[in-house]
Amino acid sequence: MRRREFITLIASTAVTCPLVARAQPAAMPVIGFLNPTSADSNADRLRAFHRGLKEADYVEGENIAIIYRWADGQNERLPELAADLARRKVSIIATFTPAAVVAAQAATKTIPIVFGVNEDPVRLGLVASLGRPGGNATGINFLTAEVAAKRFNLLRELTSAADPVAVLVNPDNPTSTASTLKDVANAARSIGVETRVLNASTSSAITAAFAILAQERTALLLVAGDAFFSSRRVQLVHLATRHAIAASYSQREFVDIGGLMSYGPNLSDVFRQVGAYVGRILKGAKPAELPVVQSTKFELVINAETARTLGLAVPASLLSIADEVIE
Repeated sequence: MRRREFITLIASTAVTCPLVARAQPAAMPVIGFLNPTSADSNADRLRAFHRGLKEADYVEGENIAIIYRWADGQNERLPELAADLARRKVSIIATFTPAAVVAAQAATKTIPIVFGVNEDPVRLGLVASLGRPGGNATGINFLTAEVAAKRFNLLRELTSAADPVAVLVNPDNPTSTASTLKDVANAARSIGVETRVLNASTSSAITAAFAILAQERTALLLVAGDAFFSSRRVQLVHLATRHAIAASYSQREFVDIGGLMSYGPNLSDVFRQVGAYVGRILKGAKPAELPVVQSTKFELVINAETARTLGLAVPASLLSIADEVIE
């Protein structure tokens, strides 16, 4: 190649290379998904999360990527998992439960965080206010602990007004436990019913709690809304059936596998809303200015077959207001 031709080639390359670089597509946004439970217990909710993303025109594998991190019911793993997502410099973190949000906020002050929590996020210090969260976090507040009194009263309609009610709580989740017990105590006091509080934060502790209920012949049980209990729902429903205990839960997934009844927020809809909020922030909305939404969609689900097994006749008043009766 002649010297003049070589110089012309170098000059042409220098001019075109920046144009080629500018023509490269922008990097695909990456969502960090942090969940305290397990993948196999969240299939329906994950589909709902993806529906929410699609509402904002985002589809995994097409224009976004998602890194999933599951704590498998071990809250002590959340800080490590959150720190891993922060090190990977994900575009946004979607997370659930107050403990998971606290872990995410400790890992990053700059990456946006969208949460779904069952406690007042202002009282927990996750945001400055519902209307203007401030900081890097916002999301959906779904009420679980706060509807414990309603669940208590619905459970009472199934049996004799004199029967005491046991309440199963997770001492490792003190904020939810305190809210649940306060609501239940007020409801029980108003009708003169005794309550019995049992603690469980491990699988063996759950088994021990049911052994106590069986020994004391307790017929009614309210299981507090808690991520750990959700991860152990097969065990809880099995023990309630084995000991013939009428139990009320905060999520319909318990009833789908044979639990007696549930009353609480529609968590699939919460996951959808979180997905939609993630999409809004990816499009430029600032979490500090995006108001926290309070979920208002609740559902009562009753398993009529389980009721018959327990020898309970579900009152017409309950059947008439149930969102779904599983036969």
